[in-house]
Amino acid sequence: MCRSKKSTDVIRPRSSNSKGPSFSPSSRKPKTLKSSSSLSQPSSSTSITNNSVLSSGYFDNNSSYYNSFSTQASKNLSSIRDSLPENPHIYDFSDICLATDNFRSNRFSSSSASSSWLCNLQGKQVVIFQRKMRRPIELADLVHKLSVICRSHHSSLIKLLGVSLSGNYVYLVYEYVHGVNLRDCLRNPKNPSFTVLSSWISRMQIAADIASGLDYSHHCSGLETSFTHNHIKITSIIVAEGSLMAKICHFGTAELCGEVTTDEESSKTLGRSKSKVMKIEGTRGYMAPELQFTGLVTQKCDVYAFGVVILELLSGKEALKFLVDEESGGYQRVSVIDTAREAAAGGSAGVRTWIDRRLKDSFPVDVAEKMVLVALECVEEDPKKRPDMDKVAGQVSKLYLDSKNWADNIGLPTDISISIAPRHSCLEFDVLSLWYLRSFSTCDLQ
Repeated sequence: MCRSKKSTDVIRPRSSNSKGPSFSPSSRKPKTLKSSSSLSQPSSSTSITNNSVLSSGYFDNNSSYYNSFSTQASKNLSSIRDSLPENPHIYDFSDICLATDNFRSNRFSSSSASSSWLCNLQGKQVVIFQRKMRRPIELADLVHKLSVICRSHHSSLIKLLGVSLSGNYVYLVYEYVHGVNLRDCLRNPKNPSFTVLSSWISRMQIAADIASGLDYSHHCSGLETSFTHNHIKITSIIVAEGSLMAKICHFGTAELCGEVTTDEESSKTLGRSKSKVMKIEGTRGYMAPELQFTGLVTQKCDVYAFGVVILELLSGKEALKFLVDEESGGYQRVSVIDTAREAAAGGSAGVRTWIDRRLKDSFPVDVAEKMVLVALECVEEDPKKRPDMDKVAGQVSKLYLDSKNWADNIGLPTDISISIAPRHSCLEFDVLSLWYLRSFSTCDLQ
C-alpha cells in the first residue's frame, strides 16, 4: 500500500506507453504560458530538429537507416515531451468565470478565508480556490514564483496548475484528487465507531506521507529554494481513493497570496500594537504560539501544525474542543496536546490507553510511544526547540519501517487498497476491517 518514504519522493517522468495513476501521457503535452490583457507575459517555445546534429551526407547512401533512425528519434522525443510537466498558466479571468458559471456553480468548500469550486477548466477537472491577496505582487515576481512552484513535483503534494488575478483576489487552480480529507477519514459523525484508517500501518503511512511532502516543500531539493506552507491542518490533507496515500493541499498558496514576509519584513518585530496592520489568519488549535503573537509565518509554524495533525492521527481526537463543565456551567478547554503530554508522562501504559481505541490495541506500543514523543517535540512552545522537518521526516520514516516489520512479523496485510465511500450502515465493514477484527481475535486466543 505504501513504499519506503523519502523526502525526495519525486514523481519520475513516464514514457508515453506507461500507465499513469490518473492521467494519460497525451494530456501532459506542454503548453505556452497563457496571459490575459492585464497580465501580459511573452511565451517562448523551443523546437528541436531530430537530424540537426547529424551529417546529411552520411545519410545520402543510407536513406533506409536514416528513416528508421528519424522515426525512432521522433518517438523518443515525443515520449519525453509528453512526460514533461505542463508550463504554468496565468489564466484569463474570463476562463475562471466560464468554468465556475460566474461562481454560481456548487461550491466545493467554503471558509472565512477562501472559497473553492470543483469544475472543468480547459478540459481538466480542477479545484479553483479564491483567496484574498495579503500584499500586492508584481507581475514579474508572480511569474517567477509560479514557475518555481509549478516545477516542484512530489507524490504527497497536490500540484498547482496556474493562477489568475482579479482585483484583490487571486484564483489558484489545483489538480483534483479523488478522495476525502483526513478529518472525515478519522471522524464520521454518522458512525463514530467506524474509521477507514482502522489499522496502525495505514496511519503510519499517512504520517510518513505528510512528513515527506512537508519536508520537500521546506527544502525543495534541486530547486535551490524553500517554501512555508502555512495551511497545515487535518482538513488540508487529502486521503486518496484506493491507495489511502496522503496528499497535502494548498502548496504554494502562502507564497502567491503574500502571506509569507520577506527577510527585511521579518526583521521588524510585529507586536500587538501593529495588529491592525496585518490580519492574523489561522485555524484554532493549529496556530503556533509565536504566530498568534507576532503574525509572522515561518517554517517552524508548519512544524507545530504538523505535530498537532500527528497527535490527531494517533488519537482520533480533535485538536481542540470545548466541553461543558457541569459543575461550573462553563466550558472546559480540551487540547490534544495536553492529553498527549499526560499520556507520555505515564510511559508505555499511558500511551497505550491514549491511542485511538478503534485500533483495538493492535499496534507496536514502543513505536507508538516514539511517535507521540516526536509529535510533542514538534509542538514545543519555543520554536527554537522544535526540530526541522528533514529531521522529523527521517524519524517518521524509520518508525514507519519499524511498523511494517511489526506487521510482517504478526502476519498483517500492508498492501490492501479499500474504498473510502460513505457507509450506509454501521454493520458494513470493508475488507481491511474484517481482516483486522479476525487477526485481533486470533491474538486474543493466543
